[in-house]
Amino acid sequence: MRSLILAAAVFALPVTALAQEADAPLDLPPVVMSTEHPGEIAVEPYERSNAHAGATPFEGTAMLEAFHGIEGIGRVVDATIDLSIEDPRIAGTFVSHDMVRLRRVLKEQFAYILGAPIDYSGRDMATSHRDIGLQAADLGALVENLQIAMSREGVDFRAQNRFLAKLAPMKDDVVTR
Repeated sequence: MRSLILAAAVFALPVTALAQEADAPLDLPPVVMSTEHPGEIAVEPYERSNAHAGATPFEGTAMLEAFHGIEGIGRVVDATIDLSIEDPRIAGTFVSHDMVRLRRVLKEQFAYILGAPIDYSGRDMATSHRDIGLQAADLGALVENLQIAMSREGVDFRAQNRFLAKLAPMKDDVVTR
Protein backbone atom coordinates (compact mmCIF):
# COMPACT_ATOMS: atom_id res chain seq x y z
CA MET A 1 0.00 0.00 0.00
CA ARG A 2 2.85 2.37 0.86
CA SER A 3 4.22 1.88 -2.65
CA LEU A 4 0.86 2.61 -4.24
CA ILE A 5 0.50 5.79 -2.21
CA LEU A 6 4.06 6.78 -3.15
CA ALA A 7 3.27 6.14 -6.82
CA ALA A 8 0.13 8.23 -6.54
CA ALA A 9 2.02 11.08 -4.93
CA VAL A 10 4.91 10.98 -7.38
CA PHE A 11 2.75 10.68 -10.46
CA ALA A 12 0.18 13.17 -9.08
CA LEU A 13 -2.56 10.55 -9.07
CA PRO A 14 -4.99 10.74 -6.17
CA VAL A 15 -5.76 7.39 -4.59
CA THR A 16 -9.53 7.19 -4.29
CA ALA A 17 -11.82 4.23 -4.60
CA LEU A 18 -14.59 4.60 -7.13
CA ALA A 19 -17.12 1.96 -8.03
CA GLN A 20 -19.61 1.66 -10.82
CA GLU A 21 -22.09 -1.00 -11.64
CA ALA A 22 -22.06 -2.19 -15.22
CA ASP A 23 -25.38 -2.52 -17.01
CA ALA A 24 -26.40 -6.13 -16.60
CA PRO A 25 -29.48 -8.15 -17.48
CA LEU A 26 -32.10 -8.08 -14.75
CA ASP A 27 -31.76 -11.80 -14.07
CA LEU A 28 -28.03 -11.55 -13.33
CA PRO A 29 -26.32 -9.69 -10.51
CA PRO A 30 -24.49 -6.55 -11.63
CA VAL A 31 -20.75 -6.77 -12.28
CA VAL A 32 -18.88 -4.38 -10.04
CA MET A 33 -16.30 -2.41 -11.94
CA SER A 34 -13.82 -0.14 -10.25
CA THR A 35 -10.82 2.10 -10.60
CA GLU A 36 -8.77 3.87 -7.99
CA HIS A 37 -7.82 6.75 -10.23
CA PRO A 38 -10.09 9.52 -11.50
CA GLY A 39 -10.19 9.84 -15.24
CA GLU A 40 -9.66 6.14 -15.86
CA ILE A 41 -12.26 3.86 -17.34
CA ALA A 42 -13.46 1.31 -14.79
CA VAL A 43 -12.24 -2.25 -15.28
CA GLU A 44 -13.28 -5.63 -13.96
CA PRO A 45 -11.37 -6.62 -10.82
CA TYR A 46 -8.24 -8.74 -11.29
CA GLU A 47 -5.46 -10.07 -9.10
CA ARG A 48 -2.65 -7.57 -8.70
CA SER A 49 0.94 -8.68 -8.51
CA ASN A 50 4.36 -7.26 -9.24
CA ALA A 51 4.92 -10.48 -11.20
CA HIS A 52 2.53 -9.04 -13.80
CA ALA A 53 5.13 -6.36 -14.63
CA GLY A 54 6.78 -8.93 -16.88
CA ALA A 55 10.31 -8.60 -15.50
CA THR A 56 12.18 -8.65 -12.24
CA PRO A 57 13.50 -5.31 -11.00
CA PHE A 58 17.12 -4.25 -11.31
CA GLU A 59 19.11 -4.47 -8.09
CA GLY A 60 20.39 -1.26 -6.55
CA THR A 61 19.70 2.29 -7.66
CA ALA A 62 22.00 2.71 -10.67
CA MET A 63 19.29 2.14 -13.28
CA LEU A 64 16.78 4.33 -11.46
CA GLU A 65 19.40 7.07 -11.32
CA ALA A 66 20.25 6.60 -15.02
CA PHE A 67 16.61 7.44 -15.78
CA HIS A 68 16.74 10.48 -13.48
CA GLY A 69 14.47 8.96 -10.87
CA ILE A 70 10.73 8.61 -10.89
CA GLU A 71 10.27 12.03 -12.48
CA GLY A 72 12.52 11.03 -15.38
CA ILE A 73 10.63 7.77 -15.82
CA GLY A 74 7.42 9.76 -16.02
CA ARG A 75 8.89 11.97 -18.73
CA VAL A 76 10.13 8.93 -20.69
CA VAL A 77 6.71 7.26 -20.53
CA ASP A 78 4.84 10.42 -21.48
CA ALA A 79 7.20 11.11 -24.39
CA THR A 80 6.99 7.49 -25.59
CA ILE A 81 3.20 7.58 -25.59
CA ASP A 82 3.06 11.03 -27.19
CA LEU A 83 5.43 9.92 -29.96
CA SER A 84 3.46 6.71 -30.46
CA ILE A 85 0.05 8.34 -30.78
CA GLU A 86 1.56 10.70 -33.38
CA ASP A 87 3.36 7.85 -35.21
CA PRO A 88 1.33 6.88 -38.30
CA ARG A 89 2.71 3.33 -38.08
CA ILE A 90 1.02 2.64 -34.73
CA ALA A 91 -1.29 5.56 -33.91
CA GLY A 92 -4.37 3.43 -34.59
CA THR A 93 -3.37 1.04 -31.83
CA PHE A 94 -4.06 3.72 -29.23
CA VAL A 95 -7.36 5.09 -30.54
CA SER A 96 -9.76 3.17 -28.31
CA HIS A 97 -7.55 2.80 -25.25
CA ASP A 98 -7.78 4.40 -21.83
CA MET A 99 -4.74 6.65 -22.14
CA VAL A 100 -4.95 7.80 -18.52
CA ARG A 101 -4.66 4.21 -17.31
CA LEU A 102 -2.01 3.33 -19.90
CA ARG A 103 0.22 6.20 -18.78
CA ARG A 104 -0.24 5.28 -15.11
CA VAL A 105 0.44 1.55 -15.39
CA LEU A 106 3.36 2.04 -17.79
CA LYS A 107 4.94 4.49 -15.34
CA GLU A 108 4.41 1.97 -12.54
CA GLN A 109 5.83 -0.86 -14.64
CA PHE A 110 8.94 1.04 -15.68
CA ALA A 111 9.50 2.39 -12.17
CA TYR A 112 9.12 -1.07 -10.63
CA ILE A 113 11.51 -2.68 -13.14
CA LEU A 114 14.04 0.14 -12.73
CA GLY A 115 14.13 -0.45 -8.98
CA ALA A 116 11.89 2.28 -7.58
CA PRO A 117 9.86 1.45 -4.46
CA ILE A 118 6.63 1.29 -6.48
CA ASP A 119 4.29 -1.62 -7.02
CA TYR A 120 2.89 -2.47 -10.44
CA SER A 121 -0.91 -2.55 -10.39
CA GLY A 122 -1.64 -3.46 -14.01
CA ARG A 123 -2.68 -6.74 -15.54
CA ASP A 124 -0.19 -9.32 -16.74
CA MET A 125 1.29 -8.72 -20.18
CA ALA A 126 -0.56 -11.52 -22.00
CA THR A 127 -3.97 -10.51 -20.66
CA SER A 128 -3.48 -6.78 -21.21
CA HIS A 129 -2.36 -7.26 -24.82
CA ARG A 130 -4.57 -10.22 -25.77
CA ASP A 131 -7.15 -8.32 -27.83
CA ILE A 132 -4.92 -5.62 -29.31
CA GLY A 133 -3.55 -7.68 -32.19
CA LEU A 134 -0.01 -6.30 -32.18
CA GLN A 135 2.45 -7.41 -34.84
CA ALA A 136 6.23 -7.48 -34.49
CA ALA A 137 6.46 -4.30 -36.60
CA ASP A 138 4.12 -2.50 -34.18
CA LEU A 139 6.32 -3.43 -31.26
CA GLY A 140 9.38 -2.34 -33.22
CA ALA A 141 7.86 1.10 -33.78
CA LEU A 142 7.01 1.41 -30.10
CA VAL A 143 10.56 0.46 -29.11
CA GLU A 144 11.94 3.07 -31.52
CA ASN A 145 9.76 5.69 -29.85
CA LEU A 146 10.92 4.51 -26.42
CA GLN A 147 14.54 4.84 -27.54
CA ILE A 148 13.89 8.40 -28.76
CA ALA A 149 12.23 9.25 -25.43
CA MET A 150 15.09 7.75 -23.41
CA SER A 151 17.65 9.66 -25.49
CA ARG A 152 15.75 12.91 -25.03
CA GLU A 153 15.77 12.28 -21.27
CA GLY A 154 19.55 11.82 -21.41
CA VAL A 155 19.53 8.14 -20.45
CA ASP A 156 22.91 6.79 -21.51
CA PHE A 157 23.07 4.18 -24.26
CA ARG A 158 24.24 1.37 -21.95
CA ALA A 159 21.33 1.93 -19.53
CA GLN A 160 18.91 2.04 -22.47
CA ASN A 161 20.17 -1.32 -23.69
CA ARG A 162 20.01 -2.88 -20.24
CA PHE A 163 16.40 -1.72 -19.86
CA LEU A 164 15.40 -2.91 -23.34
CA ALA A 165 16.98 -6.30 -22.54
CA LYS A 166 14.65 -6.55 -19.51
CA LEU A 167 11.63 -5.72 -21.67
CA ALA A 168 12.54 -7.95 -24.64
CA PRO A 169 11.26 -11.27 -23.21
CA MET A 170 7.76 -9.75 -23.00
CA LYS A 171 7.54 -9.85 -26.81
CA ASP A 172 5.93 -13.33 -26.78
CA ASP A 173 3.11 -12.06 -24.54
CA VAL A 174 2.64 -8.74 -26.35
CA VAL A 175 2.84 -9.69 -30.05
CA THR A 176 -0.27 -11.71 -30.82
CA ARG A 177 -0.37 -11.93 -34.62
